[in-house]
Amino acid sequence: MNSPDQHDEAHQGALGSRLNWLRAAVLGANDGIVSTAGLVVGVAGATDDRSALLTAGLAGLLAGSLSMAAGEYVSVSTQRDSERAALALERRELKESPEAELAELTGLLTERGLSEEVAREAAVQLTERDALRAHASVELGIDPDDLTNPWHAAWASFLAFTAGALLPLLAIVLPPPQARLYVTVGSVLAALTLTGWGSARLGAAPPRRAIWRNVGGGAVAMGVTYGVGVLLGAAGV
Repeated sequence: MNSPDQHDEAHQGALGSRLNWLRAAVLGANDGIVSTAGLVVGVAGATDDRSALLTAGLAGLLAGSLSMAAGEYVSVSTQRDSERAALALERRELKESPEAELAELTGLLTERGLSEEVAREAAVQLTERDALRAHASVELGIDPDDLTNPWHAAWASFLAFTAGALLPLLAIVLPPPQARLYVTVGSVLAALTLTGWGSARLGAAPPRRAIWRNVGGGAVAMGVTYGVGVLLGAAGV
């Protein structure tokens, strides 16, 4: 049976993983909100044609979500390759020089606060149970059975960005022309308030600063793109 400490460690690892996914989802949605809002508001500054706004918004949504997914896939694939390479090297070292690896594991446990005698005994027991897992966990910080999955990361980024981008897209095309800009700006700022609060809570940080930073960045992005759109529209571009 697993000890209570092992259960606590497993729960903490699972909780940390869930928080990382939630944080990535919140930030992905935030990117979708800001980038799509800036795009459609900029187009709205130049024209009030619903078809043009819908086309621009959908193009921005697809381009952004696919770009996020591709970037996340490449990044996480590189991380996974590095983890596999590190495990392969560790597996070879354990086969070629087990005593040196046992001494290394003992030293690592000693650095974590165990006495030399206890660290040696713990290292021996961990090695007898699963040497590769012990070194992967203590030395590399890797779980051999739970390597990062690039497809999971890509789909998560794609869905989070899409969910965030849908808000400004719908807000700009559904209301009547005279209300589009106000509805879009208001809904985007409200959503940025929520994502700022959420990211702060997940990171255990004060929410006020995160909210102001989020809302301020989104407001500046919409203001700049709207101004550019107005200028281009006035110039007949």
